[in-house]
Amino acid sequence: MSAAYHVQHDTHYDYASVVAASQHLAYLRPRELPFQHVRSSRLVIEPEPSRLLQRTDYFGNAADQFELLRPHAALHVSATSEVEVSAAHDGLDPRASAPWEAVRAACRQPGDAATLDAAQFVYASPYVVLDADIQAFAVRSFQPGRAILDAVLDLTHRIHEEFTFDPSATSITTPVARVLAERRGVCQDFAHFEVSCLRSMGLPARYVSGYLLTDPPPGQPRLIGADASHAWVSVFCRHVGWVDVDPTNDLLVGERHITLAWGRDFGDVSPLRGVLLGGEEHRLRVEVSVMPVEVPDAVAPPRPMLER
Repeated sequence: MSAAYHVQHDTHYDYASVVAASQHLAYLRPRELPFQHVRSSRLVIEPEPSRLLQRTDYFGNAADQFELLRPHAALHVSATSEVEVSAAHDGLDPRASAPWEAVRAACRQPGDAATLDAAQFVYASPYVVLDADIQAFAVRSFQPGRAILDAVLDLTHRIHEEFTFDPSATSITTPVARVLAERRGVCQDFAHFEVSCLRSMGLPARYVSGYLLTDPPPGQPRLIGADASHAWVSVFCRHVGWVDVDPTNDLLVGERHITLAWGRDFGDVSPLRGVLLGGEEHRLRVEVSVMPVEVPDAVAPPRPMLER
């Protein structure tokens, strides 16, 4: 099963005073993947940048680096993409995956390129901590000998059930320990917390940024600009590869999720960040629209890629 989407992501900055110059890094172009084909992707920046560099970063994400060297009082970045997505994990039997201890042991002494690459995602990072309280929460899902995907889905379900979605409870700087203590937050918090749980158990886990198609209220049309960026988790399962789970919605990631980028945590894949000379305070407005579009009758398969 596959689906196609038109994604519009607009970011507006209005500065309290003139910015003399600025440098920015954007992660707003979806990745090309075995289960995701990017039909088109376009970035429009106003004012026009003095320099724009498109590159692939260390993790294989599409990055746009740009400079504004003329004075400006506002910045508008508009990212438009069309993407086809299929369910990456159809037919996957969680209980048939390897025991979680076997995956942990393999990552401690990697014997192949895929495991060696995954092993770098076992460690703490700026937004992800490893501590006894977080491990104590995680270990309830990781009984001895349990299949890793079965354990991960149980952990995902527990986070969904025990934590409350509350946009007012946290900010991007809220520590994961506080998220655990208060059991409240948003998708970024739940993704960081699950990554912390998995790494505390010695298992490789990545933070994934992207979009999720949401349903409008019954009887109401889908509104332009009413969606938002989303975040979820990818865990490494030996002999299977990377498997994505969404703790905010308690499910395996499927054809309603659009992948932008992945890294150790949010700091590696922030949709847009920058360094400014001047500007003082600013007002930020972000508008995201994910609109389904028709899937062509005959779709050329994406070009082969190495294992994620």
